[in-house]
Amino acid sequence: MGAPAHPVALDNVEVLEVDQWLALLIIGDLDPYTQPVTPPPSLPTRSAKSPNHKNRDREPVHNEPAGHGIGRSRGGLTTKVHHAVDGRGRPLAAVVTAGQCHDGQQLKAVLADIWVPREVGRPRTTPDALLADKAYSSAATRADLRARRIQAVIPERADQKANRKRKGSAGGRPPVTDFEKYKKRNVVERSFNLLKQWRALATRYDKHATIYRGAVVLAAIIVWLRS
Repeated sequence: MGAPAHPVALDNVEVLEVDQWLALLIIGDLDPYTQPVTPPPSLPTRSAKSPNHKNRDREPVHNEPAGHGIGRSRGGLTTKVHHAVDGRGRPLAAVVTAGQCHDGQQLKAVLADIWVPREVGRPRTTPDALLADKAYSSAATRADLRARRIQAVIPERADQKANRKRKGSAGGRPPVTDFEKYKKRNVVERSFNLLKQWRALATRYDKHATIYRGAVVLAAIIVWLRS
């Protein structure tokens, strides 16, 4: 089963509404249990420029990863779905990686997957604000969002607060967090709960990550059609 690149592009009726709700982007990750499948040590990836990608000038993010996106974590063999939704919980991006991959390191890939067409002008790829948990609270992530002019609604971790206070005036100012806006981050968690209603998503049975992501995209299409 192939994985459509952009489920949001299928719902042209909601284009203007999508553009409105993209102002609030919520990031999260799903770590389903993976059935025991012995992954190979490494697999060659496809060419860097795939003609099937949505935009040939941008790096593809949905090629088959090394090891089929099956990694090891405390739960054994696991796979992680990095997910981005709009303010209504409708999926905008989904990236599949191995279970041990850090959430913050996949943020660029998730943002690169956002591509919302509009009736007039270029597709929108940059939200106004990004809501994420403390796993994305790093200086590099905040600097990248600041460079893209995206408001980072991410709380600061306790160790970061302690390090900043220990440095005194050299530690700089604490990052500004809009906690009223952060209260809406529960939308992505409820979106994951909806995905987990699918047995094939809650537990991965597919060998290839592209096939597993195809089920994620199919679930996202159904969410969009019901919204």
